[in-house]
Amino acid sequence: MNKQRQLNLGYILVALAAVMLFQLWIGAQETTRIPYSEFRDLLTQEQITNVVVSESQIKGEFKIPRDGKRFFITNRVGSDIGEVLEQAGVKYSGASDETWLSNLLSWVLPMLFFLGLWFFLFRRIAERQGMGGLMNIGQSKAKVYVETETGVNFDDVAGVDQAKMELQEIVSFLKDRDKYERLGARVPKGVLLVGPPGTGKTLLARAVAGEAGVVFFSISGSEFVEMFVGVGAARVRDLFDQARKAAPCIIFIDELDALGRARSPLGNIGGGGDEKEQTLNQLLAELDGFDPRSGIVLLAATNRPEILDPALLRAGRFDRQVVVDRPDRIGREAILRVHLKKVKAAKDLEIDKIAGLTPGFTGADLANLVNEAAIHATRRSGDYVRLEDFTSAVERILAGSEQRTRLLNPDERRRVAYHEMGHALAAASLPGSDPVHKVSIIPRSIGALGYTMQRPTEDRFLITTDELMNRMTVLLAGRAAEALVFGEISTGAADDLAKVTDVARQIVTRFGMSESLGQAVLEQQQSRFLGENLLDVRPKDYSEATAREVDLAVRELIAAAYKKATKILEDRRQDLESGAKMLLERETITPDEFPALLGADQTGHAEQPVSS
Repeated sequence: MNKQRQLNLGYILVALAAVMLFQLWIGAQETTRIPYSEFRDLLTQEQITNVVVSESQIKGEFKIPRDGKRFFITNRVGSDIGEVLEQAGVKYSGASDETWLSNLLSWVLPMLFFLGLWFFLFRRIAERQGMGGLMNIGQSKAKVYVETETGVNFDDVAGVDQAKMELQEIVSFLKDRDKYERLGARVPKGVLLVGPPGTGKTLLARAVAGEAGVVFFSISGSEFVEMFVGVGAARVRDLFDQARKAAPCIIFIDELDALGRARSPLGNIGGGGDEKEQTLNQLLAELDGFDPRSGIVLLAATNRPEILDPALLRAGRFDRQVVVDRPDRIGREAILRVHLKKVKAAKDLEIDKIAGLTPGFTGADLANLVNEAAIHATRRSGDYVRLEDFTSAVERILAGSEQRTRLLNPDERRRVAYHEMGHALAAASLPGSDPVHKVSIIPRSIGALGYTMQRPTEDRFLITTDELMNRMTVLLAGRAAEALVFGEISTGAADDLAKVTDVARQIVTRFGMSESLGQAVLEQQQSRFLGENLLDVRPKDYSEATAREVDLAVRELIAAAYKKATKILEDRRQDLESGAKMLLERETITPDEFPALLGADQTGHAEQPVSS
């Protein structure tokens, strides 16, 4: 019997119960209790008919309803009631009195019936709404995917070739365990997928299950933690019990940090930690308790490995960590080819150029980019998705949508034009900077009044001191252009200044590139996590005198970059004037339209658009 038939049966039972209750209520409303003397008087007056006599009671019906009542009941007095009824000419019958058992059952059976009906309907409604029943509070909420339901294999995953190679061993073990057991090898009990959000960790886990053709249990770490202490631990036990019955299989826990955060050495401060701690302890016990030869593989994903409990990461639990990082240019191109299969793209679409426009994009970002480009192509009534659609999509994602309703006064518009042309000319003049792709003075929804987009020619993993200084110079060139042309500065460079200050401070404190402070790291990138809502807030590892030297070194670097930007724009003053005039006329220009933006043969690092 399927769920719909069960639900229909429940509705029928409810209807029958309602009819029974209604009939009982009607009967109670039409019955009155009268004294025995009044009953004898009514017999004499021939006002009674259809009497039922038992050992202790007399029940009957009035010929004419009295006060809205059709039936009566009275206690029996004497043993000659039969002769009295015959003399009055009333039809009567006999009945046995109800026993204590019948009275008890008359109360218990209806109660059991309605309790069973309520329980049945509650479970049906809860299952339909995904809440589970009260009796299932300790059961796992894991969704089970079989090979045909995952619909994902390694061909659907691109840009993470190294991670796929490592996970191929898991697939091989699940398909042919005897091959590994021949030499005594065992598969890792747990594999932790580590990487930024959107890089495809969940997709990789589903692809492993699809390739191996095994049952796939998928659950989020937050689903284990409930209000009641002990529920999460019960769900962990239930999940592993299900997995043992379905082995070989894969258990995938997404967002492991919601479940496996480091326990505080100071105990449960602030409350609410008992449930999480018990759940984590149960997970650790299950990892220790199952035999890897049983064919169970635990995969988990997190983008915050630094906050996980050390007990989770030790050997014998999560034995292996697989890094799923942001894809490089080749990886982005492969990911784009996968997603472009779902849209109607132009045959001459230059996918490598799109990959070059998207440094730092994850797989999820690229999927969103393809969708935005398709929307843009539809909006312009195009037959195919073209490169210009992707360019517009990149601009929308990085800088927001165009805000043409935001009207700038002529002076502000002119100031923005010179500001953005300052950025563009500095980028075109400095060796090692990314080539300029587009300059615009159209306001965007994120607050930018204009932007300069640069297109890196290759991914960079190491940056030299000169390249960092050039990046600072490009960022400060907007304000330098304002000071050079208008003789005063505005608030338009606030975002540029924040970025410049951050770069200069990292040069001094993290990269050890300051001559005055030497090869020392003065500030760490991340704080050490101690537990729930607790961070290791440590004082600075250097003196106040050193702090003053840091501030002076940062200020010196910014001043040098600003001076360099000013010198570039003074030397190219004519190009600055011509470019700003063209920007005011066209609002958006490219190096093809204004050749002064073309630099020498350049190679650059991945840079976000410079906006103001």
